[in-house]
Parts: sequence; structure tokens; C-alpha cells
Amino acid sequence: MVTVHVTPNLRRHVSVESASVGGGTVAEVLQNYFQRFPILRGYVLEDSGVLRKHMTVFIDGLTIQDRKNLSDPVPSNGEVFIMQTLSGG
Repeated sequence: MVTVHVTPNLRRHVSVESASVGGGTVAEVLQNYFQRFPILRGYVLEDSGVLRKHMTVFIDGLTIQDRKNLSDPVPSNGEVFIMQTLSGG
């Protein structure tokens, strides 16, 4: 199982928690996580399913490469972190 973590800055807006879900790609992991916490989907993904501009997903500490199709592989015992990025100066 993959453990999904959501950073505190997002948890201020939605009531979610870390959870273990199945999935072999980022898309599958997020889909399974959003089944448990559907309110977070709109914060993380556009309606088309691509990652929102100011969101970042990490797999075991490394930023995903495929922000459009979310096809990056996730190890069966991996950790996925979802965080909001900051911009500006």
C-alpha cells in the first residue's frame, strides 16, 4: 500500500488525513485517495484531471515528472506527498 500525506497548509482548508491506498501510478493513487476524501480533488486537480499549477506531488521525496497524465510509477510501499506550492516574491 502507498501512504498519501497532505501538508498542513491544505489541511487548513479541507479535513483530510494521511491514508494508505492502492495504486501503481500517481493517477491511480490519487484516484483511490480521492475516493476516501473527495473534497480534496478540486484543490489538487483541474476539471480535466491535470495537476493544478500551484500544486506539487512528490513520490518518496522526488517531484513527479508527468503533471498532465500523472503516469509516474509509485512503489507499492512508497509515500506520496501532496502540497501547495508558493509563488511570488
